[in-house]
Amino acid sequence: MANRLEGKVALITGGNSGIGEGTAHLFAREGARVILMARREREGAAVTASINATEGEATFIKCDVSDEKAVNLAVGEAINVYGSINVLFNNAGGGASGNFPDESAEDFHRVINVNLNGTFYMSRAVWPHLIEAGGGAVVNMSSLAAQRGASPKMVDKFGSTSSSYWAAKAGVDALTRYMAGVGGRSGIRVNGVRPGQIMTPGATRGTITDPDGGHHAFEKMFDLMQITPGPGYPEDVANLVLFLVSEESRFITGEIINVDGGVAAKL
Repeated sequence: MANRLEGKVALITGGNSGIGEGTAHLFAREGARVILMARREREGAAVTASINATEGEATFIKCDVSDEKAVNLAVGEAINVYGSINVLFNNAGGGASGNFPDESAEDFHRVINVNLNGTFYMSRAVWPHLIEAGGGAVVNMSSLAAQRGASPKMVDKFGSTSSSYWAAKAGVDALTRYMAGVGGRSGIRVNGVRPGQIMTPGATRGTITDPDGGHHAFEKMFDLMQITPGPGYPEDVANLVLFLVSEESRFITGEIINVDGGVAAKL
């Protein structure tokens, strides 16, 4: 089925690379006018130019989702350009290198602010425009970290993302369910996605072990946990996000769906 987002305006945070970039291209091919928001202007402008040249229409607006004032101004600018918003993909996020109890308070607050508070700020700013549009769809970016545990041996052998990242993404899951409950009366559906091993620049930056082969530090851990072999890619997540914001999923809300190759080690 083509043109599943024809006539829709879709806002994607963190749309300048990785999953956000892949989703932006897919949304544009499906007929959406795409608004990309991110901090890195050069990368955002490049993605926007690529979409406009070959796939559809896109606009880049610089925005740091952890800055409440910046979010409100950016959403206002988006409304000035397009007049409405129908779809929101809260994709922006990131982790830190420290592990509990050695992670610094500064890193903890920064990661919470980007992943959890940023999702709240952006959703709150966009919400009245979704209502004005007669409803819409929101997808929040979670992570496999939100629902699995790690034994001491696993951490010692493979390492781990920061405790702040795990806590932030678990908060995103709870916020997703809460928003879905509030959105029902206004025709707003809210769901989440939990990627596992997805090969993005953010996943491999600083942990790459074989740049030519695309391997990364956590590969052996995922090989032990996954049912489906090999890594996933941004398009694997983008395809699910497209489904969740299209009319094909009209009867789905309040769900958080894993895209992880069937990781069996979940707590």
